Amino acid sequence: MVLADTLALAAREKPSVIIDYATLTGACVAALTERYSGVFSNRRAANALLHDAGAASGERVWPFPMDVDYDELLKSDVADIKQCSVENAGDHILGARFLSHFVPTTIPWMHVDLSAGQHKGGLAHIPTEITGFGVRLTLELLRAAAPDELARRLAA
Repeated sequence: MVLADTLALAAREKPSVIIDYATLTGACVAALTERYSGVFSNRRAANALLHDAGAASGERVWPFPMDVDYDELLKSDVADIKQCSVENAGDHILGARFLSHFVPTTIPWMHVDLSAGQHKGGLAHIPTEITGFGVRLTLELLRAAAPDELARRLAA
């Protein structure tokens, strides 16, 4: 809920792009292990940009679907929307769909799951268990395009 509130507050400023980082659930680790992290976006074009930045930085990511029909599992009889499903399937996707409701569709948004933030024996360029995942990925993403240019690429 805190991340949803943060996204809503950030969106009020009308940024050219929003990138957030969090571990939504353990479902990303179950799907990808701790060697990759999941990424989600409200723009299909972001999937390739994030994947390429991950490959170039050594912080590998894999995009998950964000199709609107997942929202069926978030319908609630007592609230506007649920943040997860009682069936416990695809929680990482449902968590991202939940968060997407707090970012206007006019703003390109990317969520980077931090499932690779800890990996026994290290990961890529980091030899320690705590990998600092996301820093090099983001630097590579922004090296390729400043935020305004990134937003233009995602609008295409």
